[in-house]
Amino acid sequence: MTLTRPPSRTTGTGRHARPSGTGRAVAVLVLVVLAALIPVLGPFPALHGTGEAEAPGTGGIALLRTVLFAALSVSLGELFVNRLAKSLPGAPPERPRTWSAYASAAGFVAALGLASVVATGNLVPDSVADIDVGGLYSSRDGKLALLEVNGFLAAGLCATSRRPGLQVWPLAAVIVAEALRAHPTTEYSPLLGSGLTLVHLTCASLWVGGLLYALRTLRAWRDTEAGPALLGLYARVAVVLLAAITATGVCSSLRRMPPGTIVDQLTDTAYGRVLLAKVILMVAVAALALWARVRLSRAADPLTACSPARAEVAVLGVVVAVSGLLTALPVPIRW
Repeated sequence: MTLTRPPSRTTGTGRHARPSGTGRAVAVLVLVVLAALIPVLGPFPALHGTGEAEAPGTGGIALLRTVLFAALSVSLGELFVNRLAKSLPGAPPERPRTWSAYASAAGFVAALGLASVVATGNLVPDSVADIDVGGLYSSRDGKLALLEVNGFLAAGLCATSRRPGLQVWPLAAVIVAEALRAHPTTEYSPLLGSGLTLVHLTCASLWVGGLLYALRTLRAWRDTEAGPALLGLYARVAVVLLAAITATGVCSSLRRMPPGTIVDQLTDTAYGRVLLAKVILMVAVAALALWARVRLSRAADPLTACSPARAEVAVLGVVVAVSGLLTALPVPIRW
């Protein structure tokens, strides 16, 4: 989580001048491109030397899941932080422009792309004629894929309505569908696995999207005392979210990689390699969050916490991309 010192009100062009909007836009564009390249180019380096075969369309599927996870994070994060802001006494009414409608549209397209893969027997369709839409209703994976498509469509409609808070329900349906999809009925204790994924994905979405929207809100509240208060309130909740993410992530990994095989699988399987990369990134995120929290509580200007928080958002974006890749790789289940 990160905060930055309020920009100087002077108009000088010295070293303390405010960064140009163009420079920030270019930086954001570079981060987006890098995040997109991870799932697209990630399968080959991860699979190299493992003896595992790459499934058709792994890169494209990983990219679609990255977009789906990001869409969930943006929409749920806005709802989460708006709820926190309402609990602050004297909070300004100003809010950043919502991105929920755009996020739902992106999630809808991603879910539609994933549904088309399911409709062709988990193969990448060569043409529209290969897609058996009716077949989606006859399989568990097909019904879950349709639920995700309809969930994002409903969330988008709610986001543009007079009661945007209602989008929490279709978004919750998407998370449930994704949790069930990740653990087929042929897996040992699939409901336990789905429950862990449900908590993990919910907490991760609230953390990532909440931090992004909290920082955007701070820019709108930079001349008020409510900004640091909002960040402090988010930080306290984020500690609980991080604990839940860590606990469910460890439990899920142990279910797929028994303790006696973890060390070997972290280096000898594609899933283990990407999981190890995600763990390293999460350690970096935790360090940045701790740095921001220390600044928030001890610095003369609490808004200096914004700097590590912005870095945290950037690293979390990479984590989302790595998570998308992780879902597309072969899972080394060994019972």
